[in-house]
Amino acid sequence: MKLRFSDRELNFLVGINALILVVATVLSKGDFLDVYNFQSMGGQLPELGLLAMGVALSMISGNGGIDLSGVALANLAGVVAATLAPQLVAPDVSPWLYTGWFAAIALAVGLAGGLLNGVLIAKAGLTPILCTLGTQLLYTGLAVVLTGGSSLRVGDAEALSAIGNEMVLGVPIPFVIFLVMLLAVGWLLRQSPFGIRLFLLGTNAKAARYAGISQARMLIATYALCGFLAAVAGVIIAARTASVKSDYGNSYLLIAILITVMAGVRPQGGYGRMVCLFFSAVALQLLSSTFNLLGISNFFRDCAWGLLLLFFLAYGRFGLQDLRIFLSTSRSSAPPHQLPPGATQRNPEG
Repeated sequence: MKLRFSDRELNFLVGINALILVVATVLSKGDFLDVYNFQSMGGQLPELGLLAMGVALSMISGNGGIDLSGVALANLAGVVAATLAPQLVAPDVSPWLYTGWFAAIALAVGLAGGLLNGVLIAKAGLTPILCTLGTQLLYTGLAVVLTGGSSLRVGDAEALSAIGNEMVLGVPIPFVIFLVMLLAVGWLLRQSPFGIRLFLLGTNAKAARYAGISQARMLIATYALCGFLAAVAGVIIAARTASVKSDYGNSYLLIAILITVMAGVRPQGGYGRMVCLFFSAVALQLLSSTFNLLGISNFFRDCAWGLLLLFFLAYGRFGLQDLRIFLSTSRSSAPPHQLPPGATQRNPEG
């Protein structure tokens, strides 16, 4: 029996990863393949990957859904946790209990922020992109008020620091958390009734309504899950950097959207695969690490991310086949070569 590789999106992303890996290895003269480099990438990727998962879920829900507040909510979750957790238990007295309170508070803030997004979109009828843009400013403003605009140190707890910096069998713990969340969300989308309803809602909202699916309930649950994922990213950021800040990761939103679009998630809704999102996030991390090794400036990176986003949006909208058809049609419909005024056509037979 022949193996069939019919998923073109997945094949494309695997090929992109292989190409970047080969090019980076050649340009760095083999330094890119250092184990420490891969461990470093594994520690950095989860923050972006978790935020991209939230963006993907909001896009899958359809109705122009998108969550622009993920980064701001992740920062707010970390700020609130770093403010309240030391008042409940001292980190040096009970590091594990402090870490538990820190994570619980951050996740609660993320859920609350996601629920607010969902209620405003589902019940108040706000446009998702404008609603989450507004809550992005709200969450950032709240974090600024709590921190005074400066960074806030996280309590010195070994258990919390281990979440962001330690490894299990040579694999960074943040990467393990990311994989667990990715598998859980992938199962939720493909195997659970929630996922079936979400895909139907994103594909055809009217059909979903006739099938008895509550659009408001689904949107509230989806954006609550987006907020939860943002809070997990916030915990990892706080654990890895030992501090929280209201404006951490200013460029993360653009990269999270780029990862989602590269993964083939349709902005129109109704389609998305977590396995593709994984390879998309890995490709962006490989490319970012290549830029680091080559000493390429951050300004060029932002330009590259923007160009890639535009390319993949066009690719998702039209596809390469449509582009080839357009180019061939343009050539065939081009007007014939016109002679200068007063010139006559020569007859080769005469």
